[in-house]
Amino acid sequence: MIDTHAHLYDDIFTIDIETNINQIVDSRINEVWLPNCDVETLESLLKLSTSYPNICKPMIGLHPTYVKTDYLDQLAILKSYLDKSKFLAIGEIGLDYYWDVTYRNEQIDAFKIQCQWALDKNIWVDIHCRKAYADIISILSQKEFSQLTGIIHCFSGDASEATRLTQLGYSLGIGGVITYKNTNLFESIKHIDLKYLVLETDSPYLTPVPFRGKPNHPQYLKLIAQKLADLFEVQVDEIIKITTENALKFKAFSNFQ
Repeated sequence: MIDTHAHLYDDIFTIDIETNINQIVDSRINEVWLPNCDVETLESLLKLSTSYPNICKPMIGLHPTYVKTDYLDQLAILKSYLDKSKFLAIGEIGLDYYWDVTYRNEQIDAFKIQCQWALDKNIWVDIHCRKAYADIISILSQKEFSQLTGIIHCFSGDASEATRLTQLGYSLGIGGVITYKNTNLFESIKHIDLKYLVLETDSPYLTPVPFRGKPNHPQYLKLIAQKLADLFEVQVDEIIKITTENALKFKAFSNFQ
């Protein structure tokens, strides 16, 4: 299995990283992909991916909720790292209008800039989207980004948005939310071909049932796979096989080992 999105560099994990890595390996998780948030998180992310290169795969990007007045300075620093090192993807990037839209225009600008980075480097994008699907789809539909591909991390849109995004060539990241009692997520994705789905935990956030309320961990990934198997009425091994193959296509796209 591959956890396509986990903040394993968070202090909750790094305080005893060897134990956490061992738990990941024991849970038959082959890889954990690390999305970046801003300049401050990058060093701990890179330290982890350097220490455990076979498991931890680094991304680089400026998370939309970290976009403030200094976003161009942040992007310049991140770009300097991108130009001298190899990364799996640009992420996590995107738009977030859930809490605050003060920096909406700056978020859009930062998103477009980083999408262009992905095109320039021939790698994919890991997209964060909350209450902003119309703008995300509008931007990704533009001719200049027609060759872009990636994963919509923790997809939370409706059925029509799921359809449109997969038509554009994007996969949908499915995490712990699929296990929640009051979620409508399955209604949004039940018509989507499994070839467009990948697994993620977003650890330490969005912990699946029955551990909801506790910090999330990549070792819980199989709970998400099992719930998808139940909903799609297939064997869990099939979900694991298909979603792993789907994830590996992104590694191949970026020519990342």
